[in-house]
Amino acid sequence: MDFQETKRTAPVPSVGADGEQPNSQTPAMSITDQPQDCNDKFSEETTEEMLRKMRRMSDPANLPTVTMRELYETVYQSRPPVIDGLLCSGTYLFAGAPKVGKSFLVAQLAYHVSTGQRLWEYDVRPGTVLYLALEDDYQRLQERMFRMFGVEGTDKLHFATYAKQLGNGLDEQIDKFVREHPDTRLIIIDTLQKVREMGGEAYSYADDYQIVGRLKQFADKKGLCLLVVHHTRKQPSGDKFEMISGTTGLLGCADGAFILQKEKRTDSAATLDVVGRDQPDQRIHLVRDEVRLTWDFDHAERELWKEPPDPLLVKLSELVTADRPVWSGTATELVTVLNCDLTAIALAMRLNVRASKLLNEYGIRYENSRTHSGRTITLTLTTQEA
Repeated sequence: MDFQETKRTAPVPSVGADGEQPNSQTPAMSITDQPQDCNDKFSEETTEEMLRKMRRMSDPANLPTVTMRELYETVYQSRPPVIDGLLCSGTYLFAGAPKVGKSFLVAQLAYHVSTGQRLWEYDVRPGTVLYLALEDDYQRLQERMFRMFGVEGTDKLHFATYAKQLGNGLDEQIDKFVREHPDTRLIIIDTLQKVREMGGEAYSYADDYQIVGRLKQFADKKGLCLLVVHHTRKQPSGDKFEMISGTTGLLGCADGAFILQKEKRTDSAATLDVVGRDQPDQRIHLVRDEVRLTWDFDHAERELWKEPPDPLLVKLSELVTADRPVWSGTATELVTVLNCDLTAIALAMRLNVRASKLLNEYGIRYENSRTHSGRTITLTLTTQEA
């Protein structure tokens, strides 16, 4: 398996200016109702359109595009956050000076995700965690985890103190682990330098961008989070994130970054600056518990913005309940049932766009299928995806 091999079922717009970020997705075309007497004509048009697309794809000069309407007619099912408002699926850098406490904090993240326990002021979605502690040994890990969390262990947190390098076996190792543990939500690589291919200390922008890009393609394809521990430069910078060691290619390709800093090495207080594409920028003030060696939350400088409830999704959550876990019908019928001021086409488009939010926040899976009488919407109450 190669991290550079990416399989997409539908074109995905770029999340950032530097490249595409494919989500774990389930594409489906719009749900406009098709009258019975239009089926034959529709089938002929569909066949002709498929032939046209096949001819375009076989043309070496073809540039794949989607129109704005096609964007709205397709469902892109994204993954829920790993830690709400703090850590999402994708590839993140976690940087700080040597011995500032990075490994203790990422171990804390790993434990909370593997157990599902709330971290500070943030809700956690549980799953299996792989922690590549490549600068430690098992005896040190045992002592650290015991001091931080006592003897309350978990089978969802896996450690490795040795792994191969990217391009030389690590790709296959991580892929195999995820296949054996399909509920894997978080992989921590501590540190980046330990898995880089040998080639000297000086790396170019292209080298840095490429290595994070390979990790990012894997994380996006599997729908999980890769958290990569790295170091900061000694030189101060006006922008804290410019202190990440290496070129700007690392942060340019990553989905976000964390910077852990202390004013003085002897301080017990630290700041955690967070920036990312899918969560708000923020600064979190932390205090080190010198007995347990965990990081405790003090306060955040920016309150998390929360999107107000979508009235349409609220109505759907009232329609699909434990007493009636499945609703099925056409878009026109759904408009009537909800008594909403939308056309059937507008409702279908809106459901396409909001499908991820409907599933992640309300536990309702939205699907559509073609039948002889047209398209049918199916709304199913289900447990939120692991």
